Amino acid sequence: MDTTILQSSRRGFLKSSAGSALLLSFALPLSFKRAEAQSSNTFTPNAWLRITPDNRVTVICGSSEMGQGVLTAIPMMVAEELDADWALVGVEQAPADTAYNNPMFGMQGTGGSTTVRAHWTPLRSAGAAARQMLVAAAADLWKVDAAQLRTERSHVIAPSGKKIPYGALVERASQQAVPAKPGLKASKDFKILGKPTRRLDVAAKVNGSAQFGIDTFVEGMLIAVMSRAPAPGVKPKHMDEAAARAVKGVKHVIALDHGVAVLATGFWAAKKGRAALNVQWEMGAAAELNSAKVSSLLETAANNASAVAVDKGNLKDAAANSSQHLSATYEVPYLAHACLEPLNCTAWVRESEASVWVGTQGQGPTQQIVAKITGVPTDRVKVHTTLLGGGFGRRFAHDFTISATLLSKISGHPVKLIYEREDDMAAGFYRPASVVKFEGALDDKGQMSLLRADIGSPSIMAASGFMKIPASGVDAMAVEGIADHHYEIASQRVAYGQAEPGPQVWFWRSVGHSQNVFFLESFVDEMAHAAKADPLQFRLKMLSQHPRMRGVLELAATKAGWSKPAPKGIHRGIAVAESFGSYVAEVAELSIGKDGTPKVQRVVAAVDCGQTVNPLTITHQMESAICYGLCAALYGKITHKDGRVEQSNFHDYPILRIGEMPKIEVHILPSTEAPGGIGEPGTPPIAPAVCNAIFAATGVRVRKLPIEAAALLKPA
Repeated sequence: MDTTILQSSRRGFLKSSAGSALLLSFALPLSFKRAEAQSSNTFTPNAWLRITPDNRVTVICGSSEMGQGVLTAIPMMVAEELDADWALVGVEQAPADTAYNNPMFGMQGTGGSTTVRAHWTPLRSAGAAARQMLVAAAADLWKVDAAQLRTERSHVIAPSGKKIPYGALVERASQQAVPAKPGLKASKDFKILGKPTRRLDVAAKVNGSAQFGIDTFVEGMLIAVMSRAPAPGVKPKHMDEAAARAVKGVKHVIALDHGVAVLATGFWAAKKGRAALNVQWEMGAAAELNSAKVSSLLETAANNASAVAVDKGNLKDAAANSSQHLSATYEVPYLAHACLEPLNCTAWVRESEASVWVGTQGQGPTQQIVAKITGVPTDRVKVHTTLLGGGFGRRFAHDFTISATLLSKISGHPVKLIYEREDDMAAGFYRPASVVKFEGALDDKGQMSLLRADIGSPSIMAASGFMKIPASGVDAMAVEGIADHHYEIASQRVAYGQAEPGPQVWFWRSVGHSQNVFFLESFVDEMAHAAKADPLQFRLKMLSQHPRMRGVLELAATKAGWSKPAPKGIHRGIAVAESFGSYVAEVAELSIGKDGTPKVQRVVAAVDCGQTVNPLTITHQMESAICYGLCAALYGKITHKDGRVEQSNFHDYPILRIGEMPKIEVHILPSTEAPGGIGEPGTPPIAPAVCNAIFAATGVRVRKLPIEAAALLKPA
């Protein structure tokens, strides 16, 4: 069975109504690329808001809420141009429908820090069009020129001060023509956007009424757990189905291509049934996989990297004329996403319709995949998007949705499939392990004149099922963060070598930037020290044409007191990166324990993410991204032995504890540029900032993650 992600197809206009509500649906030109917004790639009709006679505004959010604040950001963009009273604004989760396609993806999905970037113009246009229609309705009612009227806090107001609430204009506004190109406010006139705003979903999360996927209940449902194959293609050689069925509450034992599921009346019964099943696996050649082999394959791929992403200047001449030449090899391991809410999906497949309740980052692909599995027409597949207890790219995969759908179809019952933490850790979909081999040279002025990077890594594009590696052979995600850096270096070559050791790879928070910025910013730091230059000034001299990079570097350094001596026992490191349209610099301050353990005391971050929606969300997402990156730098690794993943839960895949969390300061650089992403850009700079601080403290250069405390006690 084909279980690859399918491209979302266009399927008509969303037709809906809500009593006497005004439902606005209109075509707006929408189109964006992955890294930068531009005009639209589709003219999909949109249905973003409704206004009811009680003057309430409900904004429909087509993106997934996984903690990044879209259930507030989306309404803020609409409400700003609508001139709505924020106290009267609510939000609903949209169904799966092409009307809610992400313009940067061409399908309904959430990821790549795209939600605000992709919807900045279309959603503001939605609000502006609605406001213009309401003004026209009031003008028609009062028999005045619409140009004489203004709006404020969900009211249309006449020059005399007479005003009427939007709710009273619902019927008349519905009869107005939808403006094709409504005018948008200048940022100086914003009253909601750019202002710190409390999130709309906080109360429900505090009082427990918020519904995550794992909270789903469907009458008559069975709970399923799976004994998953430890590697792709591995099959069971023995299992005790009779023992599993003998467990009270167990109703079905179902074998799928990638594992064996036990379905029961409750989770504990299903778990006991799986234990009794005692599946033994025929590992075959998969047993040969181990972490040493992974490293060897990646290093070989880097040594033979021939797919060229960047080739400029003359490396031979630059090397010949250099005053110093450096080379270094860096490596990072596979990483799990470790979402705090266990992966889960509830599916109910009937003869002519199918429903899934799932915390997914890809409603459009989910709908397409479920339709293909079940044979149910796409418009009869209902995707109920719940809140996500963490996503980080993992919930853009569909393995758990596919399995739940198949189990419901086979069993004839609604089925809630739950991955335990151990299941998820071993299920694949990892951040790729990667190796890079650097060469660098300094000219007679101590400036970088040469940079060569040969990268060996698995391909996310090849693994995705919906992207293809181009004819050049370069996986853009394997080289991003190095191939697209902003340093002004005359001679450069960046090449990619694909290696596929076996484990399934996938998108991870900040994707290729997560490892490549660590690689590059660490090596640039090496070059700075070789030049006997201040690491900040060394970077700034190579960024004369990039004011936004300079801006965040200078702001972070100033706020951290870079030019002043650090307190006794404290050491600093700095790093900078541009990713997802935003610029971030971070200064890490740390101390080193007697056993070599680094303790990050403070992180000072500066971010230029263009025009802002909610500064509170920016701060929270920067804090979150830094924490996520710190977990990876200090602890994160997925290793293999005899074909099996060695980690299983947070005891051997640790994350930061409260006592380890540093103080984080976030400084937002004012900007009039188009919005950038914010969910991911805070992650890439933290690992190199920390490792550069470790070098400042110990003289030991960390070239392999996670950081090993014992190695910091040894001379470089």
